[in-house]
Amino acid sequence: MARKRVTIFLSLMLGAAGVAQAAATPSRAESRNMELVGHHDLQARTSYQPVIQRQGDRYIAYIGHHGDIKVNPLNGQTENNGTSIVDVTNPKKPVQLAHIPGETGKAEQGGAQMVRVCSGDDLPKGVKGKFYMLRVFGNAAHEVWDTTDPANPQLLTTVVKDLKGTHKNWWECDTGIAYLVSGEPTWRSNRMTQIFDLSDPAKPVFIRNFGLPGQEPGATGAVPMTLHGAMSTGPKGNRVYFGYGTNQGGILQIVDRDKLLNGPKEPTPANLLYPQVSRFDMMPNNGGHTVFPMLGVDMPEYEKTTEGRSRDFVVITDEAIQKECLEGRQQVWFIDITNEKFPMGVSNYTVREKSGNFCARGGRYGSHSSNEAVTSVYHKRIMFFTWFNAGLRALDVRDPYNPKEIAYYIPAMTKNTVVLATPATQRGKVNATAASDRMAIQSNNVDVDDRGYIYVVDRANTGMHILQLTGSARAIANWPKK
Repeated sequence: MARKRVTIFLSLMLGAAGVAQAAATPSRAESRNMELVGHHDLQARTSYQPVIQRQGDRYIAYIGHHGDIKVNPLNGQTENNGTSIVDVTNPKKPVQLAHIPGETGKAEQGGAQMVRVCSGDDLPKGVKGKFYMLRVFGNAAHEVWDTTDPANPQLLTTVVKDLKGTHKNWWECDTGIAYLVSGEPTWRSNRMTQIFDLSDPAKPVFIRNFGLPGQEPGATGAVPMTLHGAMSTGPKGNRVYFGYGTNQGGILQIVDRDKLLNGPKEPTPANLLYPQVSRFDMMPNNGGHTVFPMLGVDMPEYEKTTEGRSRDFVVITDEAIQKECLEGRQQVWFIDITNEKFPMGVSNYTVREKSGNFCARGGRYGSHSSNEAVTSVYHKRIMFFTWFNAGLRALDVRDPYNPKEIAYYIPAMTKNTVVLATPATQRGKVNATAASDRMAIQSNNVDVDDRGYIYVVDRANTGMHILQLTGSARAIANWPKK
């Protein structure tokens, strides 16, 4: 009887607090063909981008964080969220080595959410044996750190500062060319592209500013959709793929890399269009958060056609912004760019909402990002996508015209999980209900390493989960011959 009274009391207290979990939200992990290997709480910091770097015999995870303030148990200091450095050599027992504070501010107004890492052995003018980390400092700057000793990172240089925005950068380790998402103060957009030569990480060399016509200084009229991120195929592929927009106004822009770097640099409309190969405009209520090139896909179905069996694709992942599904469905799109002047959408993928009552679970539901690291274990076979409260999803992409879900993992909430705050720019725009105040897993970004481990970090402070495929899904991967 006493136990029953306690249960009723706790239920009433949770309901009164307005943050009770939905009845449909389980407190344990949900999975199919995927299992947990290890977990790290990341000091209960809201997390964005994981990057895994092999450093000698060690594997080091670099994690960028959204803005907040937490205690760093390594030194006992209260620090602005920044960049976590974690040794994941043993994925069952990850060990945090360092935390580098970021800019003051909450969510995307602070922290140091984006990070990339290159080896000095790969960079043309890098010091052999060293490792370099490129990161954002909130919305204000881009920095390079020496992380050769990952437990003792040292600031090497500030690439550029006094910006009004940053986001999802790309760094070519074989050339040193970096495509920085910036808000150059004289430009009309707070997210455009600044290109630097970081082949010598200690001596940045500015190349040019770039964006869509209408974003440049002095332009008039409506400002085109802001940049979200870019991915480059380097000199060999000679293409840079730019993604604009998040949950609306999405654009895929395919750019000739050589013309971009060596063409006329004054930001006139004509010069900005000069390197453009083509532009693919998405539906108005979808965005281009991540644009991942998947080129030279061997497709036996087309071996007897006149165009042959090798086809090129870009995989576009939208970003869900609103909670409770109060926006267009954000999902994954497969774009055939075999004829790159005429991109065509050929398939899409979404997690079925009814499979987990996700609109009522709390937090965001919908796609956010794909893995970006290229490893022979998975490339052109399996891709991984974060889906906020629907966790991590694995797709068989061997036939991009017919992608198939083969595995998923929705982590369990922990004592650190919080109710995800509604972005300041979105408050009051929709008719939210009590579901917006429920705690939920918010799987944010994902990446993989060359051992086949999968790393997914949580936006709602639940930490980093290290996963591996099992069962029939694991058999699709290209595991090294023993």
